[in-house]
Amino acid sequence: MSEETVPQQGGTRQPKGLLQQMEELMAALNADLSALDADLQAAGDAERGVVEEGQAGQGRAG
Repeated sequence: MSEETVPQQGGTRQPKGLLQQMEELMAALNADLSALDADLQAAGDAERGVVEEGQAGQGRAG
């Protein structure tokens, strides 16, 4: 993240405008949240599978 806050030196590029910086930060945040959501969905699916197997085992013993 530090590379986003450190200005580029020795180039002829124009500095980024505030709107462009905000759009890039929002895109990065959106990607991070999407990855987190996918991880949570996978963890939830795995946990549900374990719970369903456990419940099925209890039903057979009953």
